[in-house]
Amino acid sequence: MGSKYDRAITIFSPDGKLFQIDYAFEAVKKGAATVGVTGKSCVALGVERKAVAKLQEARTIRKVVKLDDQITLAFAGLTAAPGADARVLVQKARIEAQSYRLTCEDAPSVEYMARFLARTQQRYTQRGGVRPFGVSSLLAGFESASGGPVMYQIDPSGTYFRWSANAIGGRNAKSMREYLEKEWKGDLADDDCVELCVKTLLEVVDSGAKNMEVVVLKIAEDGTRSETTLPDEALDAMCARIEREREEGKDEGKDEMKD
Repeated sequence: MGSKYDRAITIFSPDGKLFQIDYAFEAVKKGAATVGVTGKSCVALGVERKAVAKLQEARTIRKVVKLDDQITLAFAGLTAAPGADARVLVQKARIEAQSYRLTCEDAPSVEYMARFLARTQQRYTQRGGVRPFGVSSLLAGFESASGGPVMYQIDPSGTYFRWSANAIGGRNAKSMREYLEKEWKGDLADDDCVELCVKTLLEVVDSGAKNMEVVVLKIAEDGTRSETTLPDEALDAMCARIEREREEGKDEGKDEMKD
């Protein structure tokens, strides 16, 4: 990795890389884990909450935010700069959503906002005097036509993809993604969707519910949409049940081996 190639965002290395973008992806890997799971009529977004200083107000640290009445974003990245990066991206996206409503007299779709965020992040990869945003995002909501849940991932490079379930951020994002690939099934019921999100976070979160935040987006049969942050008591109960079931499964496996 020659220094003449990784000092500027606009210079390709001989093997076709832009090292500043690779560094931005490393910032995402060093951030907190973020998980998104779509179900039959809901989307569950879960984020790992890092420990905060004793006198710091934990409620002021938000990694799941609303962009519009019908669209919610969760992001992953380093605590310091990406927190500010995410705030700038969120502000740009909120203004764009309001502008779309004023111009088109309708709410923007999730895909439109994903495309806007990807376009914004891509612009910061091809001119001097700027650096890439050090965040990846999961953008969730519901399709305007069918009303079905939808989720997109947007990366620092400016690419975006639609996912049924995905995990970003953290050193164990790959293992969480493999767990989701093994456990996810189509048309998950709401409770199963939330449970899978929590189970995936428990693959990397040590202290259970106190170190995670889970937000659930739901759409009712009449089209009413809601967003709920699971209270700590409900998360504690769910984590305890999941851990108990895992222990029982281990015990059953040991008994079978003895037989």
